[in-house]
Amino acid sequence: MRREHKAMMKARRRNIALIIAYDGTLYHGFQRQTPPVIAVQNVLEDKLALLFGEPIEMAAAGRTDAGVHARGQVVNFFTDGNIPVHRIVRAAESLLPNDIVVREAFEMPADFSALHSACQKTYTYRLLQGRSADPFLRRYAWYIRRPLDVAAMKSAATQLVGEHDFSSFRAAGGAPMSPIRRMDTATVERWGDIIQFCFCANGFLYHMARNLVGTLVDVGLGIKTSNDFAKILAGRTRSLASPTAPAQGLCLEQVVYPASYGIGLSAPASQPQGPIDGMICTV
Repeated sequence: MRREHKAMMKARRRNIALIIAYDGTLYHGFQRQTPPVIAVQNVLEDKLALLFGEPIEMAAAGRTDAGVHARGQVVNFFTDGNIPVHRIVRAAESLLPNDIVVREAFEMPADFSALHSACQKTYTYRLLQGRSADPFLRRYAWYIRRPLDVAAMKSAATQLVGEHDFSSFRAAGGAPMSPIRRMDTATVERWGDIIQFCFCANGFLYHMARNLVGTLVDVGLGIKTSNDFAKILAGRTRSLASPTAPAQGLCLEQVVYPASYGIGLSAPASQPQGPIDGMICTV
């Protein structure tokens, strides 16, 4: 968006924030694309323009890739539309396809930005590991037949906690930014045939979560060791790490903002509740 256009949008009297959930399978990522390519943002902006009676241009907390899902994506936009905030969720439900849902809506101060005000993001990644794939989970997990050493992956993941240069897990093509990030949580847990990775950090680089998973899986397969993982992290070179994990296992679970803004989801459940219910809905 050009600077003068951005200024015009910000001149509108209301700043609305939404928490969005979506199944990213059928979309070319979140960020707006040129039709006929369709992204989640294209659909949201088109339908919300009908709801608010004017063109809508939104900013998002994260630009998820094609096939990646979200439970707690946050967006904001400026509008002069009059619909009360408490009616937005129900009204949006009647306009949006069933794979995109507005979960909550908030009236925010003018200085709030879904992208720039965020202080922490949580991503989960799901693996399905066992003798056979599950057709009901194929959109939401990476299926791996070979046994995985969860203890070895856990040991390697603990090395991520703290402030590090994550250049080894950064894909080419992302926006130029510092590779230094603070990882608050990096866990690996197993429930039956589901293995879940959870990463909470103050920010993520392009493909960082999926590159971390790809390398941790190689540790689980015995291709790399925990010591190798430490050397990869310290090496700050993408060629040292493993290939990127497939998109469908990744979900943006939650974005955290300073408490003064009063926006956020309640704490999600600690483990999957069932083979489908919990696949993209829990941390």
